[in-house]
Amino acid sequence: MKGGEDKLTSENRSEPEGSAGKPFFREVQIEFLVHELKGPIAVIEAGIRMLLEKRSVYGPLTARQEKTLHRNLRNAKKARQMLDDLLEIGRCEHGRFSCSRFRPIGVIYEVLFDTLEIAPGIDKIVLLETERTREHLPMFGIHVNETPATADLELWQDETKFRQIFGNLVKNALYHRRTRVDIEVDLTEEFLCIDVADDGPGIKPEHHDLIFHRYAQVNACELSPKRQGHGLGLAGAHILSRCMGGNIELSSEFGKGARFRLILPISFGVEGEVGNGRRL
Repeated sequence: MKGGEDKLTSENRSEPEGSAGKPFFREVQIEFLVHELKGPIAVIEAGIRMLLEKRSVYGPLTARQEKTLHRNLRNAKKARQMLDDLLEIGRCEHGRFSCSRFRPIGVIYEVLFDTLEIAPGIDKIVLLETERTREHLPMFGIHVNETPATADLELWQDETKFRQIFGNLVKNALYHRRTRVDIEVDLTEEFLCIDVADDGPGIKPEHHDLIFHRYAQVNACELSPKRQGHGLGLAGAHILSRCMGGNIELSSEFGKGARFRLILPISFGVEGEVGNGRRL
């Protein structure tokens, strides 16, 4: 970008086409790609498990080595889960849900620590040696405020999709923050509201709609220099939230950070049913 121009990046150019004249990513079967990628990840995961579980064969481990292997194992599982997440948007758009009862507060703290492991600017050694409890989040610049009404709240929702949505919002905030991320969890009538706010560069009002478009981003002049993504995370989170009966709202001023609000009904559909009434 020349001269610090304020422009938007979107898919203005024609997409590369496959042999049948269709865009490449529509022609390739995502199920095939997921299947092929899961194999190598499964091998890595199995190798780590053997080192942890068969020490009589492979030798003893120091405490730090054991923590490192456990961290690697979590990330191998996370990579496998990311492949599964690629299928979730498609399943969602086809009305396929797997709802269950779960407490969102517990999930929120699990996702926060998982996301810290791949966030920039985090001392991974300190994180590795830190107990994964809510009291330790402020040392990584994350501050959570939950209202009493949400402490024991249970949702009837698709937990996998909930984790994916919230994880993308947190990932986005961690990449663009200057020093901190603030998370507020509240209950408004029959809806769970989660605000994820950062103190980063913010987004101009005229660019708010673009944030939720697939393969579209605001250029580096408006984003943190730490990272330029592919414009998929927030777009996917927005699609999932809408399919689950909720929404994601954005409030931001350029230079004053950004706040994303996830709104989800505490009960989605009828218990024992999936999506539009079809059972798994």
